[in-house]
Amino acid sequence: MRSAKDFFRPLAVGAPAPPREVPFRPSRMIHFFDPGNEKMAAKVPALAPQVDVLLGNLEDAVAADRKEAARAGLVSVARATDFGATQLWTRVNSLDSPWALDDLVTLVTEIGDKLDVVMVPKVEGAHDIHYVDRLLAQLEARAGLRRPILVHAILETAAGVAAVEEIAAASPRMQGISLGPADLAASRRMKTTRVGGGHPGYLVREDPQGDAPRVTYQQDLWHYTIARMVDACAAHGILPYYGPFGDIQDVTACEDQFRNAFLLGCVGAWSLHPVQIDIAKRVFSPAPEDVAWARQVIEAMGDGTGAVMIDGKMQDDATFKQCQVVVGLADALAERDPQLAASYAAADKAARR
Repeated sequence: MRSAKDFFRPLAVGAPAPPREVPFRPSRMIHFFDPGNEKMAAKVPALAPQVDVLLGNLEDAVAADRKEAARAGLVSVARATDFGATQLWTRVNSLDSPWALDDLVTLVTEIGDKLDVVMVPKVEGAHDIHYVDRLLAQLEARAGLRRPILVHAILETAAGVAAVEEIAAASPRMQGISLGPADLAASRRMKTTRVGGGHPGYLVREDPQGDAPRVTYQQDLWHYTIARMVDACAAHGILPYYGPFGDIQDVTACEDQFRNAFLLGCVGAWSLHPVQIDIAKRVFSPAPEDVAWARQVIEAMGDGTGAVMIDGKMQDDATFKQCQVVVGLADALAERDPQLAASYAAADKAARR
């Protein structure tokens, strides 16, 4: 085990120092694109201002004979695009594939100055993160990078879920963790072919009431995993994300699933199609009236100690902390989204009348 004194020292001579705190930047949606698809790559400059994170996908959905083209396409897109405040991420191929090493070597040395986060699929334990951590440090030193590239893990196997706490704590590079429901379902031998969302067969039924029909309620297959992931991330100062919702046409269920994740503590989700961008933007931004109420509580609480009554409801130090979370997120999002900032200002003004 490494000494705690060494945890924040670079893992390679000449590499930048690891971060001591994960920088919080808006990441309500991680929007995936195939950099090997010329039509899709051409849309990146126009798409970048609309999303918080653009992710060049090199793994699933990229056929084996297109892996190198996708990697080269991402290098080309990154060099040609001014992303502004939008983050550029990539999902590399899994560590047991023949492409992962070339993905990391090429991307870090050629566009490392543009790359914010490397998403690693099918992470099963701290050992996977340690491998990527050391390799990134060596490549950063070779490329002369001045800031470290962060690492994001995907929970896609039963082993990964069982080790989620050690994964979250594996490196100061850890930026966050996403749920990968499709591969996780296969790993667990779950009997569903859906990518995220609920299942009509996973339900509870009310007790008998004579001969009346018994009402059923569909349950969330992913509640346990998301909650456990959120706890692991919160305990180690990194960010949890819901992953993909595969039914592009069912925007209502997508919004419900995203909102459940948001309420549980996730900061964002993946968007696989432009229609999901606005859903994620809406769901993972606190409602203006909630932000106005939170500001009212913070103002009334002063130093955050004691208790006050507002509109007949008791507010104490725990409420104060909850309100700080809401306001802190709203302020960060408002800096990036002028329309949202205007909505927050209007709601705050209305609440003070």
